[in-house]
Amino acid sequence: MAVCIAVIAKENYPLYIRSVPTENELKFHYTVHTSLDVVDEKISAMGKALVDQRELYLGLLYPTEDYKVYGYVTNSKVKFVMVVDSSNTALRDNEIRSMFRKLHSSYTDIMCNPFYNPGDRIHSRAFDTMVNSMMMQVC
Repeated sequence: MAVCIAVIAKENYPLYIRSVPTENELKFHYTVHTSLDVVDEKISAMGKALVDQRELYLGLLYPTEDYKVYGYVTNSKVKFVMVVDSSNTALRDNEIRSMFRKLHSSYTDIMCNPFYNPGDRIHSRAFDTMVNSMMMQVC
């Protein structure tokens, strides 16, 4: 189960951050912010190695005692960061990939909305319900 999901713009400012335990919201903001350095390192390493550009999933960015942080980057360099509870050992890598694909699909739907200005914070009920369903999903 994801405890925090963030969408970060190309310029590294948050477009959307949602966390389940609201009392730890600042902690999750910090975790997402610190993960951006790891995301940038992985992107630059992928560019140098000429890895398949269709592979957008970055995998596990770093584990902590309580959480695991995963990353995903779109072709337009928008970053998705997902913080998952470490106690959930049943969550496999392919399930994390599918969660990121759903998130990317929903983000694409927002980008196709003619009333959304790219770069603005995301305020969408459909996106919120999709993120909430991902956070409440128990594997």
